[in-house]
Amino acid sequence: MILAGDIGGTNTRLAFFGEDLVQPLAEQTVPSRAHAGLAEIVRAFVAERRLEPQLACFGVAGPVRDDRCEATNLPWVVDRRELASCLGSERVWLINDLEANAFGLASLGESDFCTLQEGAPGARGNLCVVSAGTGLGEAGVLWDGDAHHPFATEGGHASFSAESDLEIDLLRWLRRRFDEHVSWERVVSGPGLVNLYHFLRDSGRGEEPAWLADEIAAGDPAAVVSLHAQDGRSELCAQALDLFAHFYGAEAGNAALKYLAIGGVYLGGGIAPRNLAKMKDGTFLRSFLDKGRMRDVLEAMPVRVVLNPKAALLGSARCAALRGGAR
Repeated sequence: MILAGDIGGTNTRLAFFGEDLVQPLAEQTVPSRAHAGLAEIVRAFVAERRLEPQLACFGVAGPVRDDRCEATNLPWVVDRRELASCLGSERVWLINDLEANAFGLASLGESDFCTLQEGAPGARGNLCVVSAGTGLGEAGVLWDGDAHHPFATEGGHASFSAESDLEIDLLRWLRRRFDEHVSWERVVSGPGLVNLYHFLRDSGRGEEPAWLADEIAAGDPAAVVSLHAQDGRSELCAQALDLFAHFYGAEAGNAALKYLAIGGVYLGGGIAPRNLAKMKDGTFLRSFLDKGRMRDVLEAMPVRVVLNPKAALLGSARCAALRGGAR
């Protein structure tokens, strides 16, 4: 019996798996911020289901050091020792959520992907995962000639770089707002989409009607911007989403080159699947490929959107099975 978790800044997903690491025996999704910490959620889930896991693995959105993670976009400290005590077992692992996402790729089928670029036939090699959601997560996957080995990174927090006059203006605007450091997460994430919207509005590049301001104030700003970019009601929202897709492509291309992801570039997180039309309209790929002399290298890489929202959950289960000797 395996207990797997995908712990994000918005939601925490838990599931029990048996022999089948694709179909959970029981699962639950709860809003992360409605709880004081992961151990509280785990205790309640295990007690309610009356199941005793022999192995457990949790993918957490943040850097894991010494079996401990201070979540980046959540006021939690997740400690492996506390979870092990809670479960009465030392066979508990704590990994980064993008590392879990990368483990999960092997559990997915063709219907779980949308291909943006086919790449070279039979491409094999390193992979990378770039996931825009509540934050921007990135992971690498090393190909050793026989098997793939996922590893965590914090590439989403690398310094944002500007190339055009508009992007330089954006960087200046972001530096005033985030005075210590401007990372790629500030433009490629849900909050990043909202930052782009506010920049375009504040710099006079678009009009914000009163009805739109009211909707943004009352709801989820990123979801509102995305909705009205797609339904055509707001040119300002459309500009923001277009700029978002451009930056997503640019940073995915950066990651692809750094990890030499000959085997494929995978776009995880919730934003790409909800905005597939924009991801497929060429904006993303133009920026992804715009790397000068390395264009032909990038053209050979498959680029795919991960459509299955449970990829990281499945990856945590797979990681537990591999480390626990069950696979």
